[in-house]
Amino acid sequence: MRRGRPAGRGPVTAVAFGPGRVNLVGEHTDYNDGLCLPFAIELGVTVRARPSLDGLMRMHAVDIGSHDVFPAVAPPRVEGWRSFARGVVALLTEAGYSIRPARLTITGTLPRGAGLSSSAALEVALALALLAHSGHGEPDRRQLAGLLSRVENEWVGARTGLLDQTASLFGRPGHALCLDVRALGAIPAPGQAPGGVPAPGPLPAPPASAARASGADGGRATPGAEPAATGIEPVRLDLGRWRLVTVDSGVRHAIAASGYNTRRAECARACELLGIGSLRDADQDAPGRLPEPLGRRVRHVLAENERVRLAVAALRAGDLPELGRVLDASHASLRDLYEVSVPEVEATAARLRALGAAGARMVGGGFGGSVLALFPPGRRLPAEAMRVAPGGPGRLLPR
Repeated sequence: MRRGRPAGRGPVTAVAFGPGRVNLVGEHTDYNDGLCLPFAIELGVTVRARPSLDGLMRMHAVDIGSHDVFPAVAPPRVEGWRSFARGVVALLTEAGYSIRPARLTITGTLPRGAGLSSSAALEVALALALLAHSGHGEPDRRQLAGLLSRVENEWVGARTGLLDQTASLFGRPGHALCLDVRALGAIPAPGQAPGGVPAPGPLPAPPASAARASGADGGRATPGAEPAATGIEPVRLDLGRWRLVTVDSGVRHAIAASGYNTRRAECARACELLGIGSLRDADQDAPGRLPEPLGRRVRHVLAENERVRLAVAALRAGDLPELGRVLDASHASLRDLYEVSVPEVEATAARLRALGAAGARMVGGGFGGSVLALFPPGRRLPAEAMRVAPGGPGRLLPR
């Protein structure tokens, strides 16, 4: 790869942060028009933009010692982390936004492939930095989430849904976000079909509630539980002396190369056989009308949507032992019905329960990554555990 000149020269024009996310419950439901309960975390990716005077995009991923150089218009396709960066530039340009050539320096605090959505954090930080660098205002964040999910689908080859980008763009300190993915995709941009990207031109300012939720008022999230946008309901995550932690199983996963796309294809096939548009429309008897493993996949999705409702009710009631039971049930379903676990993940979850966790489950797309565990007061955390708590949204930082 041509290294080119270092990315870190010249005055900084924009600095943006994209947070990772933890999904409490609601796994593999987003691309099935279902319910999810994620929250943004305080770890993430930071992108610093400077002018590029030669018309080229120059990127330096500091943590992995990697560079990329490509044209700002019609960048060629590549693999690896470069596909995320090029995809963001290409799709913003395709949507009609003038993106100025930039030198971008990328740093992060998220482990890659650990199920904490380092990819969405990178996309969000890149998009916000590039838009600000290019003179655009605050974006419509729901539309931006849809555009960034297309980066995963069309440039990376991972058929993910809207969960990760939405959590990163709408994070709220002290809150999880109950996402109704069907509602998120229901209202198109002006002149676009559902799921379309923003119309060309200056990006519109979001509604007041969305701006407050996104930290547009100086980074302070507004208290309360008013919707941040259609399909997004903040839910107070008050743990008291309880603690949520993640523990890395040691198995890295790349969604595009795992069985993730196979699971999505199985869900699409189940919909074809049932004659419905998405598994959100499946009835409780639907699994029995399908061959295996499709029946198992549908049983997981139906039950996982209900577990999101149970988790929200538990949080509102302050019933944290019940939340732990929901985590355990979600893990069992992902292992037995959706079949996305691996031995190392199972060993990690079992060890956390043996240490006193009230509940533990794999997070992310599966096939490796991290395990989320809920520990009651008085239980000692394993040394490698990383405490996680709801943080703010992707945002611009002072230069």
